[in-house]
Amino acid sequence: MGQSPSTPLQIAMLVLFVLPGVTYQFLRERWRGPVPGERDLGERVLRAVAASVVLDTLYLVAAGPRLVRFARHAGAGGGEAVAQQPRTAGLLALVLFIVVPGVAAGGVTWWQRRRRPARYRSTPTAWDHLFRRSGPCFVRMRLRDGAWVGGWYGGRSYATSYPQAPEIYLETAWLMKPDGGFVRPVRDSAGIHIRAADTDVLELLAPPSTAPPDPPAATLPAARVTEEPG
Repeated sequence: MGQSPSTPLQIAMLVLFVLPGVTYQFLRERWRGPVPGERDLGERVLRAVAASVVLDTLYLVAAGPRLVRFARHAGAGGGEAVAQQPRTAGLLALVLFIVVPGVAAGGVTWWQRRRRPARYRSTPTAWDHLFRRSGPCFVRMRLRDGAWVGGWYGGRSYATSYPQAPEIYLETAWLMKPDGGFVRPVRDSAGIHIRAADTDVLELLAPPSTAPPDPPAATLPAARVTEEPG
């Protein structure tokens, strides 16, 4: 079995090999948003290691001799060598582990947004796109057995976002007609929770301009669903 790093030089080399890529990957995900291709932890780790290899190679090309001299000095003197020049060590760590990976992540994110719509990167699914753009509205969903459920999506409602499973909480449930029309709010309703996996149709309806959360049912049209020929 291999031995874990024990000397300051070995620890510094391990950090230098891993940390730049971790910073790069974290900032990329933060600025770009999650994407389906990076749900797997192993793939994210591989991306971070690959980024570290690229950044470390650039470090060696740009300032290899200086980095080697500093590493040898720190390895020979242990913690005392770093304590003798803390500002140099701190500045070097800041540049190598934070600044350069951050600039690289920002540059790649900016370049990708110029090549393709930023909306694609920051909104990984149609579900997220739908609810990020919507304000208060009526929501109706047809269950797989053909029944309709719906209610008012307002300030106390909530829709999950990627990578969580699509689900929605409507703060007020409504009684629904067999054709998807709204009848009236459910008396004493405290909300309704619906899983998208249990439905096959979802529709958002903008309320009338002067409508409160409980307008008369006549203002909401019945659902028109076109069935595909089977």
